Amino acid sequence: MKNIKKIHRFVLIVITVLCVSTSGLSQDGFALPLKHSKDKFSFKLINNLIVIPVEINGKKLSFLLDTGVKSTILFGIPNDSLQLNSLQKVKVRGLGQGGSVSALKSENNLVKIHKAESKNQTLYVIFDESLNFSTKMGIPIHGIIGYDFFKNFVVSINYSTQRISIHNPSTYKKKKCKKCEEFDLRFNNGKPFIDLDVFNKDGQQENLTLLIDSGSSDALWLFDEANYISEESVNYFIDFLGQGLSGSIYGKRSKLHKISLGSNSLENVSVAFPEEIALENIKFFEERDGSIGGDFLRRFNVIFDYSSKRLSVKKNGKFKDPFHYNMSGLVLEHDGMTVVKDAKSVIGNQNGKEMSSVSSIPIGTVYDILLVPKYIVSEIREGSPSEKAGMRKGDEVVYVNGKHAYRYDLNELIGLFTSKAGKRISVVYKRNGMTFKAKFILKEMF
Repeated sequence: MKNIKKIHRFVLIVITVLCVSTSGLSQDGFALPLKHSKDKFSFKLINNLIVIPVEINGKKLSFLLDTGVKSTILFGIPNDSLQLNSLQKVKVRGLGQGGSVSALKSENNLVKIHKAESKNQTLYVIFDESLNFSTKMGIPIHGIIGYDFFKNFVVSINYSTQRISIHNPSTYKKKKCKKCEEFDLRFNNGKPFIDLDVFNKDGQQENLTLLIDSGSSDALWLFDEANYISEESVNYFIDFLGQGLSGSIYGKRSKLHKISLGSNSLENVSVAFPEEIALENIKFFEERDGSIGGDFLRRFNVIFDYSSKRLSVKKNGKFKDPFHYNMSGLVLEHDGMTVVKDAKSVIGNQNGKEMSSVSSIPIGTVYDILLVPKYIVSEIREGSPSEKAGMRKGDEVVYVNGKHAYRYDLNELIGLFTSKAGKRISVVYKRNGMTFKAKFILKEMF
């Protein structure tokens, strides 16, 4: 791992796109209408990831807002009503155990994000069906946008209220904020980097250069594990880290004693170390040591100012939240829809008169026919509590803790399986048409 100097990013996934390079922070791309110097809109925060509304050539879609990508990426064409312009075939490559994949480069598109719009936007369209983020997020995700949006604005992300404010840099007036701290940003290929102090297994402080990656659901990824992983008193486990453009990403998960950004220190921070095979054939920023992601960023309200190369952070109410990882070992995904019957009791009356609530009795049952989400196990960690309880990849989850699985959204289920150690979990699942039950207790892996 020593010679692995740099990796890309984790979204629940990780993507790097080979594209035409741009130098500097040019004024092309997104802009606000005349006489508008600022705008504000809401976003959804799902598994530490920011989902925003994006309109492409008149079609309303949902994208991940991701500081870790330079190019705007569209995952297939949602339906025939979306028209794309000036198409040409290209190859793109990303993290994972496979090679490059075919894609289309589309130019001269009109893209809107609330009031901001780009009238000549380039998109990369990837048709690989394995890159279906919607199944892993529980809501439609049509693409990813990053640098193209950030480069022309001062972007304020309030993780507490789930609101984004954008400002023209020329008219932006910085507010006084005693509790805010500012840091210098460095850029490489349109991606922002920051220096952060990390304390290794011996308690020694190391200053690392990390990509700021809002498209990563994890708190921290590092590339060199030598000073953090111990084989004597094992302080890690092997886990599935996410889906990359070129395949699945696996690696080690552990926790760090402490990391610090200025005066903001966090303890027992979750960290992942991706395996070497996932990094092959990817060219990285020479000085990069890893990434900070959504589980770190969500503890602050942040302001990105790409034109001034500055980042401002202010601790919010989530700052002291403990860092969790998936203690169950289950990775679930949305696997289409299924039909269920929802039973309801019919309350009778007596001699044609409505009966009181005290004397009412059910005289029959009717059923509502519902189309509901279906959840399956897409990955399961070897030796984890769920695997030891008998569950396997491909199982359909029917009930969790006595409640129909479809009554949870995917984000709620993820929360159940990453909650505190000692929590008891009961799962009813199906395999090959047969029903089984698994019971296990969430526990720390080391």
